[in-house]
Amino acid sequence: CLENTDPRTRGRGIQLLSQVLLQCNSLLQEKEVLHLVLFYENRLQDHHLVIPSVLQGLRALSMCEVLSPGLAVSVLKAIFQEVHVQSLMQLDRHTVYSIITNFMGTREEELKGLGADFTFGFIQVMDGEKDPRNLLVAFQIVHDLITKNYALGPFVEELFEVTSCYFPIDFTPPPNDPHGIQREDLILSLRAVLASTPQFAEFLLPLLIEKMDSDLQSAKLDSLQTLTACCAIYGQKELQEFLPSLWSSLRREVFQTASEKVEAECLAALHGLSACLSRSVLSSDTEDLLDSFLGSILQDCRHHLCEPDMKLVWPSAKLLQAAAGASLRAYHRVTRSVLPLLLEQYTKHPQSSQRRTILEMLLGFLELQQKWGHVEEDESTLLSLQAPICSVVFSALTDPSVQLQLVGIRALIVLGSLQGFLSPSDLELVVDHLIRLALHEEDSQSSEAAMEAAGSLAPIYPKVFSGRMVPRLEEELQSGRAEREEESSRDHCSLQQRCLQALAAVSIHTSIVRETVPVLLQHLRKVQKGSKARNAQDVVSVCQSLHRVALQCQQDAEGCWYYHQTVVPCLLAMAVQAATQESTHPPLGKALLEEEVLAAMVPVISAATTHLSPELAAQSISHVVPLFLDGEVSFLPQNSFPCSFQPFEDGECLEAQRRLVVLLMAFVCSLPRNVAIPQQERLLRELLALSCSCNCPFTATTAAKCFAGLVNKHPAGQQLDEILQLAVNRMEPGLAEGPRRTQALTLLLWVTKALVLRYHPLSSRLTDKLLGLLGDVELGPAAADGFSLLMAESPDVLHKDCHADVRIMFRQRFFTDNVPKLVQGFHGAGPDVKANYLKGLSHVLNHLPKPVLVTELPMLLSLLLEALSCSDRVVQLSTLSCLQPLLLEAPQIMSLHVDTLVTKFLSLASSPTMAVRIAALRCAHALTSLPTTVLLPYKARVIRALAKPLDDKKRLVRKEAVAARGEW
Repeated sequence: CLENTDPRTRGRGIQLLSQVLLQCNSLLQEKEVLHLVLFYENRLQDHHLVIPSVLQGLRALSMCEVLSPGLAVSVLKAIFQEVHVQSLMQLDRHTVYSIITNFMGTREEELKGLGADFTFGFIQVMDGEKDPRNLLVAFQIVHDLITKNYALGPFVEELFEVTSCYFPIDFTPPPNDPHGIQREDLILSLRAVLASTPQFAEFLLPLLIEKMDSDLQSAKLDSLQTLTACCAIYGQKELQEFLPSLWSSLRREVFQTASEKVEAECLAALHGLSACLSRSVLSSDTEDLLDSFLGSILQDCRHHLCEPDMKLVWPSAKLLQAAAGASLRAYHRVTRSVLPLLLEQYTKHPQSSQRRTILEMLLGFLELQQKWGHVEEDESTLLSLQAPICSVVFSALTDPSVQLQLVGIRALIVLGSLQGFLSPSDLELVVDHLIRLALHEEDSQSSEAAMEAAGSLAPIYPKVFSGRMVPRLEEELQSGRAEREEESSRDHCSLQQRCLQALAAVSIHTSIVRETVPVLLQHLRKVQKGSKARNAQDVVSVCQSLHRVALQCQQDAEGCWYYHQTVVPCLLAMAVQAATQESTHPPLGKALLEEEVLAAMVPVISAATTHLSPELAAQSISHVVPLFLDGEVSFLPQNSFPCSFQPFEDGECLEAQRRLVVLLMAFVCSLPRNVAIPQQERLLRELLALSCSCNCPFTATTAAKCFAGLVNKHPAGQQLDEILQLAVNRMEPGLAEGPRRTQALTLLLWVTKALVLRYHPLSSRLTDKLLGLLGDVELGPAAADGFSLLMAESPDVLHKDCHADVRIMFRQRFFTDNVPKLVQGFHGAGPDVKANYLKGLSHVLNHLPKPVLVTELPMLLSLLLEALSCSDRVVQLSTLSCLQPLLLEAPQIMSLHVDTLVTKFLSLASSPTMAVRIAALRCAHALTSLPTTVLLPYKARVIRALAKPLDDKKRLVRKEAVAARGEW
């Protein structure tokens, strides 16, 4: 074939040889490669039909490691001389780029020996390329030419021209493009080339200035981003000539644009220019370009800052801040001129709205100083203006305008974070202002912002806050003013509540926690001794503050242990005191025994325990368990109680003591899993007995949860099997009959959850028992609601934060194992209990990850539609909330049932229950995400039906109706 006179036949011969070489080039020897290269070079002069196969062969040979020196140069010279690359097909041009890329990777020094001839040869190869696939490779080659220092010689401008002709990239990939090349790939690839060398500056900068003036937003953005990239490698020599034009374009865009994107890119480019000029080393005879550049910016922008009502005030401030933020030198140059002006303007303008604008601009400049941290004494404008800046910020804090106060509070945080800026007397003033705003400011926004500010500044100045703020807050709490104000003004959050919140907010640093925690506990004792009707709410408020402090202490081991050993014994002592008094002579301290108060104590004890080290946790548990099992009170503060503490003993008079098992639950269920619990088997048996025999639902549930929390973490083995068998033996007769079926069901639910989470084999047997109860007329509805408990996150026990054993994907596993049984049970159930199965199913589906639900949808959809016809409003609500996301995520499947869905949703939109009406209207709204062709036949009917809920008596229903009807 190779010697045949017909070019097509010769081409087939060379094609076969090239395909073989592509497979086996790594096996060739040096002499063979030399021989083949000479043959292929010669073939480049052959008929044009042969050339594609010749290039494939040369590509194979370019991958050989045994290529003799000089051959790479010889091949490229032959290609540059003999082949008109741009007349070839796309694939063959790609082959040429691949050959060049391969040689640049392995024969760099040889190619550099060609000097600028190599650059010129490549320019000819690339000139006129149009295919995006080839351009990506070509841009990479140009980038390597520049960054690897190949000689460009006199061809810098030609190389720029051959690449810059594609700027800005205007490419939209065709639909279903198999190559996956995106416009962004080409943009970034070309930008890397254009911004790779200062040698392009004299050609590129005029092009960028021209494109910035384009009407196309994409061209503007590309130009600005490329300019920003160039600033990273240019020096002032490259920029000098173009600075006035660049500034003029950037200023015009920021002053005139309506696009936030364009504005942001302009500011980034200005920041880049300022940074580039800041890097330049000044010699005695060169002009300081940064100074003159910033001078022209100040000249054009400064006067606009004197017009706080005019529209150019913010663009000017942003431009100045972008330039100033580039370097400390630039910052000093700008602030020296701008800060005195802003301070002067603040005093000139008495209106709050204007003052707010000026202070926000000032704040922007102050925030820039944070970049460099410490305020330099010698050249800082800030230090020379310390008094007027503080004066302006403090005056904003006392202004009646809430919006101005909020900006003032933000400025306060920034000033406080500038090391060495605030004097001791200023700091005292800061604290006084924060106390006044936090406690006495009517507007809750200012009050909350002041507390947050106190939390931000407290770790920086712990001595000032613990020495000045905490005593003042304590004084406010202890004085009668809190009560008096509460009596007179019920309109806003009481002073007492704000004091508590402020104490919690500043408790960030361990030294402050040591001051605030005793104050909070002292107040808790005081409140507990009172006998007012609001006592329970007051105790809850203190607990909420204690909880916040606990969360803030968790990451600091010393603070965490101090908090734990101070707060937990104190809470236990107060609760035990109240419970033992209740047993003898009520009603002192009764507030502590109310359910909402005990429930508020749980997260405090839990948060104080979860982050303890195993050693300290073991030390603490060795006191708490004997307290509950044996009445061992010696470790509690003030431990002289009216009678002994025996929460697990029988007797009517001990009912109050039994309620405190909730505090035991908070403690033992939050311990790390590797902490051994003393007398654990005895404790489990006591909890089991209490959960089955107690008449108080609160105590029985708490005991069941505590039992479940311990079982979940219990190591597998014979002991666990025995305790679980004991639990089953107690539950089964209790569920069958008798007065305590509800307690037995509660225990079953919590134990099942504990085992489902850890994939224990007994969990399936207990779940089957629960499924069986769905057919029970008395317990069925509660058993159905239990499926929600099994699948949902539990706030106080059995979640990951309290170290429970929670396996990943337990919900998916539960779904796979039990939903078929639920469906089967539904089909076989009598009409009076069918709703229980639907309710259980909707609870399971509601908590399932949506991607899993979408895959199972075809099988379950008919059941979900049936659930909408159920009269139980819980079933209706669960099903609607399940269907709404599915309409958005699985429109194709849902479209098949559109007729039924429309009918059901419109019917439920007039349900007597408000929550159902809202959920039905949201689903009707979500229907609009189905394909339009599916919806059009129903459009008129839906719009007509949705007119009625527009007149609903509830505002939230009307709001959803407006949104849904508008979309239809």
